[in-house]
Amino acid sequence: MSKIKLGFSTCPNDTFIFDAMVHHKVDTEGLEFEILLADVEELNQMAFEAELDVTNLSYHAYAHLWKQYNILNSGSALGRNNGPILISKHKIYPDEVNDLKIAIPGKNTTANLLFTIAYPEAKNKIEYLFSDIEEAIHSNEVDAGLIIHETRFTYEKDGFKKIVDMGEFWEKTTQSPIPLGGIVVRKELDQALQQKIDRVLKRSIQYAFKNPQSSVQYMKQYAQDMNDDVMRQHIQLYVNDFSFDLGAEGKKAIHTLYEKAFELKLIDSLPEHIFVD
Repeated sequence: MSKIKLGFSTCPNDTFIFDAMVHHKVDTEGLEFEILLADVEELNQMAFEAELDVTNLSYHAYAHLWKQYNILNSGSALGRNNGPILISKHKIYPDEVNDLKIAIPGKNTTANLLFTIAYPEAKNKIEYLFSDIEEAIHSNEVDAGLIIHETRFTYEKDGFKKIVDMGEFWEKTTQSPIPLGGIVVRKELDQALQQKIDRVLKRSIQYAFKNPQSSVQYMKQYAQDMNDDVMRQHIQLYVNDFSFDLGAEGKKAIHTLYEKAFELKLIDSLPEHIFVD
């Protein structure tokens, strides 16, 4: 094929790990990329439309797309203490959540799946772009909001209060790291090509770890409203050893998420044969 259609988000963790490969700072083994940057829920929708060869995808969305895509061993956002947080303007107790009007960052996000696992009776949910959720709470359009990405570092400074941390809930319930999102490749691509893409991405992440200043300009290009400290915290939280290689623990965590979702009838089938060999 000529160019690989590659989609990833504007968040610093994505621009950090993809910088070296899209700017040919590492050996791409002859691969060329056609790049599209978008919000994660927009990328989810594009995956449902099969518009991308390789893309960042919420693990919730992947539960419905596993027959079309394989998960790369590199590039995932997994970890501990990095889950979505439900916040509000006023003090609200966790046992009051079911009665709230809640802003979510997209129905196919893993944030929404984790929240639904924790609060299956909380039905009054409204979708917002993740960056608009705090404003929706502030203007009383909703009672609470499920925040992701960099807002988890700034919500207290902005005057909001935590109701419940989905990461704390998940880790207490499962003793497992939280699988938030991964990088997936179309199953119909030749297996050798899938493996090559996986190798190149791993090489890009390795370069980013060894040369952290190299990607700063690229990250800032798409995170202009984020100060350096928040950007650094963002990367430290979402880019880790699981990003370099899922390994057995990371793969088990992903299966645990799907087993829990399937048990609660939140997905129709258990994904299988889902990783690039």
